[in-house]
Amino acid sequence: MFGQAPQWVLANGVPIADALVLSHPEQCDRLRAACPEAAPTAVLAGDPCFDRVLAARPYRERFRRALGVRAGQRLIVLNSTWNPESFFGDGGAGGDDVLPALLPRLAREFPVDEYRFAAVLHPNIWHGHGPGQVRAWLDRARRCGLVPIDPLEGWRQALLAADAVVGDHGSVTFYAAALGTPVLLAAAPLHELDPGAPVSDLMREAPRLDPRGPLREQIDRLVEDHRPLPGPAAYTTSVPGEAAVRLRTLFYSMMGAAEPEWPASLDPLPLPGHEPVSVTAPLHVLTRVPWPGEVVVTRWAGPPPAAECAGGEVHIAVHEDTRDVDQLELADVIFRDGLPDDPRFGSPAVWTQEVLQRRPGCALAAFTVGPAECVVRTRGGEPLRLLSSPETAVDPAAAASALHALLGAGEAGGDVTATRLAKLVADGGFAVRVGARRVRVRVAGLHPG
Repeated sequence: MFGQAPQWVLANGVPIADALVLSHPEQCDRLRAACPEAAPTAVLAGDPCFDRVLAARPYRERFRRALGVRAGQRLIVLNSTWNPESFFGDGGAGGDDVLPALLPRLAREFPVDEYRFAAVLHPNIWHGHGPGQVRAWLDRARRCGLVPIDPLEGWRQALLAADAVVGDHGSVTFYAAALGTPVLLAAAPLHELDPGAPVSDLMREAPRLDPRGPLREQIDRLVEDHRPLPGPAAYTTSVPGEAAVRLRTLFYSMMGAAEPEWPASLDPLPLPGHEPVSVTAPLHVLTRVPWPGEVVVTRWAGPPPAAECAGGEVHIAVHEDTRDVDQLELADVIFRDGLPDDPRFGSPAVWTQEVLQRRPGCALAAFTVGPAECVVRTRGGEPLRLLSSPETAVDPAAAASALHALLGAGEAGGDVTATRLAKLVADGGFAVRVGARRVRVRVAGLHPG
């Protein structure tokens, strides 16, 4: 009975708190059963944390854009509480470290343009192991696109943005289920929980992750077959939206003072800073050209599944800031992101020219200048712009790989490449298919005219 047993709420047989704030009558009943001496201190005042989340629901798309989630992408939040049998611990799976074992598979099984991953780890994980150690454990996954979320300020926004949560018996997973978000349990140590608590019901009812089975198949099935469980939403708070009013009334009554005349309110959830997608691990890019002017692109931050590659061509695309520097010599496409007026790179036109001079095996260089635009240059060619609609934009680096495929994967001679580029400009560009999305990409000169 974490938080409600006598050792948590009594000192020398006397309640340590004048008021013990609870969010649901069910908690009051469990307090009376666990520690009758503390029951008179119970105050039903709702859940201010959940009220802030509910109030921020209309801004879900903003939170998704802040996390770099593009249209058509699924954001999967990995969440772990802090005890040894949590998702980040051994998960009760015979001593196996579940989350660390799964992280390398995310790169192999999930195309980077169709899925975005974020990790919400309990503050005690960061405190207990130290930020440097946790970052080291997450380093490879971060280079493959995973973003760690601030465990104090950013987790609520991440939950609102999520399409699914893979978690355990911690409160963040319960909040996700209360929002109606699909939840997949990677750890569910029922023996550690009060069998009568709502979280125990969630652990019994929610689907379980098979860590040895195909991950992508389980995530897709979870999202597509999801039916929200009624229990978490019902038991998180019995008075949604009332926490600010009830808490202020409680505080002022305890002080013996009159409440202010203005309405009680909670601070809205802040909009997080933008977390651009930064995949610096080498990308294996599978392309298919079903007909002229259209390219199907699938990118993995690791070797692609062999079964996926039939009927397509694979090339290597590498971020210039990769730590796998040997892969730059093997890259067909080299890309980076930055501001177009950053003096360190001269300009996108200068940078693309320098890359092609420095890397003789590279066929195309791409400088991303925004979420929907990049400047590209082929060997011996002039710089061009690739642009897509900001509302439905494909990653400009993916568009650059699509262009590479349309130009013959670097096999065409200079004159042939120039002719094909000129035709693409005249045709107004080309189409890129990423997952279920089809996006039009315009090819234009670097300067008007």
